[in-house]
Amino acid sequence: MEERGGCAGGFRKDTVDRLLRLHFRDGRTRVNADAQLLMAELLKVFVRAAARAARQAQAEDLNKVDTEQLEKVLPQLLLDF
Repeated sequence: MEERGGCAGGFRKDTVDRLLRLHFRDGRTRVNADAQLLMAELLKVFVRAAARAARQAQAEDLNKVDTEQLEKVLPQLLLDF
């Protein structure tokens, strides 16, 4: 997990922070830098999986992504690690 120029995992720190804060009940909850980096990496993996599933749906001439396309790309995603 690497931080580059105010970005964590390809996402801006304030974007990750805002996404996390959407689900906090207490407005005083603080997020440290390590938690932001971890969340950014998880977001990167999720976006990569969604993009691959969309490409799989296009290859099958489908207009929407279903769980079947996601299941087909999950083994590829696991190999990335």
